[in-house]
Amino acid sequence: MNDPFYAAQLQAWERSAHLRRLPEDYPDGLWIRRGEQCLWNLSGNDYLGFAADQDAQQAAAQAAAGLPLTASSSRLLTGNHAAAEALEQDLAQAYRRPALLFNSGYHANLGLIPALFGKETLILADKAVHASMIDGIRLSAAKHLRFRHNDIAHLRSLIEKHQHQFRTIAILTESVFSMDGDLADLPALAALKREFPHIMLYVDEAHGFGVYGRDGLGVAQATDTLPEIDIITATFGKAAASYGAFAILSPSLKAYAVNRARTLIFSTALPAAQVAVSRAMFARVQSARAERERLHRLGQIFRQHLHAPDGAPHIVPQIIGTDADTAAYAHKLQGHGFYCLPIRPPTVPVGTARIRFSLNAALPEAALQDLLAIVSA
Repeated sequence: MNDPFYAAQLQAWERSAHLRRLPEDYPDGLWIRRGEQCLWNLSGNDYLGFAADQDAQQAAAQAAAGLPLTASSSRLLTGNHAAAEALEQDLAQAYRRPALLFNSGYHANLGLIPALFGKETLILADKAVHASMIDGIRLSAAKHLRFRHNDIAHLRSLIEKHQHQFRTIAILTESVFSMDGDLADLPALAALKREFPHIMLYVDEAHGFGVYGRDGLGVAQATDTLPEIDIITATFGKAAASYGAFAILSPSLKAYAVNRARTLIFSTALPAAQVAVSRAMFARVQSARAERERLHRLGQIFRQHLHAPDGAPHIVPQIIGTDADTAAYAHKLQGHGFYCLPIRPPTVPVGTARIRFSLNAALPEAALQDLLAIVSA
């Protein structure tokens, strides 16, 4: 089919510098390889440095040895495996609530939100939640409204206005917002739940898992709000340097999701070998206190140097403004050996194009100092 609409749209995106292409730069531990050139990887999500750690990768390979490389079926048919049950038990022991595996964080949010929230639910979602949550909301039958980013007063006003119209009000947020590196006020959200009846808290810990909490369980653990959050989703594909995702929820919600979450029911399950890798990496996440401390120290140094507000240690944005200026600045950083990518609309609002510096615990302090010298020039 030769439809000129698609070609014209691609040309328009290219003229506006919004056309995406798959990169030909490949990750290699702490580096990105561009032909013969090596650049420090400051655009990935390997927050604890496990993807670059030979001991961690060897442990992962040993865990997967001899296990099937495909499930060939959904878990509800013939795709379940003892490895999945074991990982869910480890997660449940850590979080003190049942766990349910998903193929990705996107699968988790896309499946759980429409499965759990119907016409009797009002969803109140932070304006800055991830695309996977937005798409899950769109697929649901629930009425939904967005509250201003991290604006508890605005959220409260929406609850007060609508609290008697719905059986359940579901508040959806991320613990660490991936583009701004700021944190949700989970204690304030928990206080709202205690104040108003029929509120459920749904928190995506994709960027908090591994980085926060004594055992790396996320911002909810760090803020002592774990028991008050009804649903937590997180991914193994970032700080845990593996693949797949999970949800933490009550026994009844888990059973309900197994019966209604379409991304679980109709997807081929994760291979047992991959699940075993995630289990090995989850054990390392829980014990990675030194890595977390180092990451927080590096992030504090970097934020102070940029005069950035308090926020996550591993996600530090530098807002440039225009798309062209941001692309030029990224090119400059890459020329100095730092693989930093421009983040532009529609990922972020128009006029707020930025570099999203993504730090990890294995970054040498000398490299950080070199980066600081460049951003100060």
